[in-house]
Amino acid sequence: MCVSRSECEMIPPVGCCRSPLPPLIHRSSLPSTLLPTMAPSTANEVETMTDLASAAYGSRILFATDEWFAPASRLLLPEPPVFIADKFTSFGKWMDGWETRRKRITGHDWCILALGLRGAVDVVDVDTAFFTGNNAPRVSIQAADFSQNNNALKILTAKATDDRAMGVCATPEEFKLVEQLQSDNWMEIVPPTKLGPGYAETRHNLLQVPPSKRGPWTHLRVNMFPDGGIARLRVYGDVEMDWTRVLSSKLLDLVSVAHGGKVVGFNDAHYGHPRNLMAPGRSKTMADGWETARKATRPPILKADAETGLLEVPGKDWVVLKLGHLGVIQQVEVDTNHFKGNFPESCVVYGTRFHGNEDKLLKDGAVKWEVVLPRVKLQAHKQQYFSVADGNVNLIPTGVNYVKLEMFPDGGISRLRLLGNKKEAAARL
Repeated sequence: MCVSRSECEMIPPVGCCRSPLPPLIHRSSLPSTLLPTMAPSTANEVETMTDLASAAYGSRILFATDEWFAPASRLLLPEPPVFIADKFTSFGKWMDGWETRRKRITGHDWCILALGLRGAVDVVDVDTAFFTGNNAPRVSIQAADFSQNNNALKILTAKATDDRAMGVCATPEEFKLVEQLQSDNWMEIVPPTKLGPGYAETRHNLLQVPPSKRGPWTHLRVNMFPDGGIARLRVYGDVEMDWTRVLSSKLLDLVSVAHGGKVVGFNDAHYGHPRNLMAPGRSKTMADGWETARKATRPPILKADAETGLLEVPGKDWVVLKLGHLGVIQQVEVDTNHFKGNFPESCVVYGTRFHGNEDKLLKDGAVKWEVVLPRVKLQAHKQQYFSVADGNVNLIPTGVNYVKLEMFPDGGISRLRLLGNKKEAAARL
């Protein structure tokens, strides 16, 4: 809620509220009983999950009651939050997250965000990093599924920007518009819950969503009680895509995160997470790709096979990915964008049709893998294309629903595209 006119008179005019106190609207109230603490997930549980709320996937803040010290749009940044001790703005200390002013009026602060990817939510990580004396003490989360936009949602979406301003609060017009969404009545998927301060050992507040409230959802409302700061919001879950509407003749990227592709497991992500491989568009920097550490086992002098020209190196790095749907791969794109002095020497792609415990996919010899793309040399900072039509991709008519990418000996790949057709013969595995 915006501060009153009298409060604005007590603070510098620069960045003061864009408007006087907005009309009162109904808000969910805190229970008088002790706030529950939900059973936390572990870091390992979310390590391979998809962050549905990442700005990299198109998620945006549509509304926020207050953004005095730091804008709500920073909640969705894919980069980890940072702290710059001597950085200040005309509004106060610069913080890498969403921070509201100290509330001196009734109510609490909240924001609404549109998920870039419609999906079912399993775990929410409310990260209070570096907010040690100013973190939001409690939070709750509500959700809604707007399969069809209403007029208010269209207007809010059209006005949304990736980089929101600080030193402002919502106007009466914005409150009136957002009231049409009736977000007070959205499903509560995380009840009011205590948050730990932003120290290393307490910053990650991993909150589980009950199976009955997984969704799918398209929009979330984040309530902080009553005010304060949150660095990042990670909403982990599964992308929901209606594959019944996809024709088997349509060629599309089967491993794209937008189509339900996800990480199952990997051996190394020292510099960049393999989930970046499935992100939309080309990578912006090296950080926006999958990069591993240099192999400590690499020999002092590298040698190549006389026949193939491929390096003879011990060890490799790998990642197992699940496709959005069982499909027949026709084309493979391996993009090393921005990896100029640290691209892999070569890579290979395998595929399998599997149903069962995914842990087996991560064990050598437990699952039969077929070669999709034989080991090929890679180049620096370049998109390389391979296809069945050109004879360098093996056609697997029965289809695959998991792939394994191996790179030799280490390095970075920014994107992996697997263009193919949905397999009609069997239901989604």
